Amino acid sequence: MQNSLTVTLGQINPTAGDLDGNIALMLAAARKAEAASAHLVVFPELSLTGYSPGDLLDDPAFQERLRTAHGTLIAASRQTPGLHWVVGLPLPASERRYFNALQVLRNGEALLTYHKQLLPTYGVFNEHRHFEPGADTARVLRVQGVSVGFLICEDAWNDDGQDYPVNPFQRLADAAPDLVISINASPSDKGKRRRRHDVMAKACARHALPLLYVAQVGGQDQLVFDGASFAADATGAIVFEGKRFAEDTSTLIFDRGSRSFRNARGAALSGVPAAGLTDMEFYRQQIVLGLRDYARRCGFTQVVVGSSGGIDSALTLALAAEALGPANVTAITMPSVYSSAGSVADSVALCRNLGVTLHEVAIKSIVSAFAGTLGQSSVGAEPAGLALENLQARVRGTLLMTYSNQFGPLVLTTGNKSELSVGYCTLYGDTNGGLGLLGDLYKTEVFALSRHINSTAGRELIPQAIIDKAPSAELAPDQKDSDSLPPYEVLDEILKVLIEGSLLEADEHDHAHAVVQALGGTAEGRATIARVKHLIARSEYKRRQAPPIIRVRARAFGTGRQVPITARQY
Repeated sequence: MQNSLTVTLGQINPTAGDLDGNIALMLAAARKAEAASAHLVVFPELSLTGYSPGDLLDDPAFQERLRTAHGTLIAASRQTPGLHWVVGLPLPASERRYFNALQVLRNGEALLTYHKQLLPTYGVFNEHRHFEPGADTARVLRVQGVSVGFLICEDAWNDDGQDYPVNPFQRLADAAPDLVISINASPSDKGKRRRRHDVMAKACARHALPLLYVAQVGGQDQLVFDGASFAADATGAIVFEGKRFAEDTSTLIFDRGSRSFRNARGAALSGVPAAGLTDMEFYRQQIVLGLRDYARRCGFTQVVVGSSGGIDSALTLALAAEALGPANVTAITMPSVYSSAGSVADSVALCRNLGVTLHEVAIKSIVSAFAGTLGQSSVGAEPAGLALENLQARVRGTLLMTYSNQFGPLVLTTGNKSELSVGYCTLYGDTNGGLGLLGDLYKTEVFALSRHINSTAGRELIPQAIIDKAPSAELAPDQKDSDSLPPYEVLDEILKVLIEGSLLEADEHDHAHAVVQALGGTAEGRATIARVKHLIARSEYKRRQAPPIIRVRARAFGTGRQVPITARQY
């Protein structure tokens, strides 16, 4: 009926650069929308290319593919002739630059084009590298008697006017649409769902405008997009939320008269709980999806992990088994002369619990051969101390990479954020691999997530003996992490302040700053903080060479924290 608009949220999982595959995803969702008698199907930001195609946009061959794909996309809309497609795509701004654009397509025609105005360059974003800002103008289209206004992601995030001199939401509100549709590719991190809801709810309430927020889902390199598309009414109440960490083609009905949403059957919506997933469950789902998509898109079906009998490799194996299935995960335990009896026994128990194949490859003779070769050469001395410790780690890393070359699985590195922060890792040793699952989790969070996985499973997937044992690299006699580092309960709070600072969630921020403030009250505490600062700075070269990690927090190493290796930081 007129003044009633049926909209399908095309929350898809596009692959960066896979133009034909992404069009196929959109067409499949459009057919579902057509079957639901929808008037619009709405796709995420840059849904044609995936977010973000990066320097592919500089490649002439990709530029030609993009021109062809644009025509193919427009032609695809003819297959659902009565349906409006709201799509995100790059459109030429000049010979070498693009707009991050939105188009409304119907039956082979582009009815409306809008260019994103606010181009973020903070955190993991670098849109100014390839895109030009759009004009300060609102774009509105009448569909089924409903006036629909359009925004693209960041354009809706500046309604408080604190980050940019332009406010596209206000400009659109001045055009008095009945409904705002925002297309988004919003990378997920801890607390992001709440921040999205808060920002959009305030803007909707301020302008008395209802909004549909359609988001991308899936993993791309370090980033994971959690979906969770939602609807907010004109009071700012979040009345609907799509699936999180999964594709979704939910359909809603918007009534212009009441300015309210109903479900596809016409029933009233019950609203959305403010509380989302717990932090640990969020980490679990984010990492699982991140690994699953990373492996799939890079052409891997299997992974291999070095199993030390410690907590990091245990958690990595548990997450990998959930993401890919136990049959596609292999563990290799590589005991040295310094390995405890429990390291192998705990690995056996862990892999039995997970249903993962475990191989044992002892490295004592290999390490001795390396060391002896150096001693018998003109070097004239066998490695000792730290050099011998790192040699063991590098032998293990070499064996894992050799296994990968021989049998084809992706090597998962097992380092956590605490270790990466202070350089408590060995280049070309335990940093070897194609992806790190725990690199944005502090050590205390590794323990907490391991306990959460056991609690959720209702049994010990990760043996309690592994959770209870004192962390140790086992590269020297009776070695413990605490010999070299402050207790993780202290170290992690220092790291949160130094690395994430104001980006921390309020509760974490207050607790971490209270710990650091208390430490600063003693000479010993001040020395500890200074030492941690020094370790962070001098370890930048290691992080630069480490594998990508799955981002779960607001500031992750990699694209989210860019510091020169040679900088004098402190």
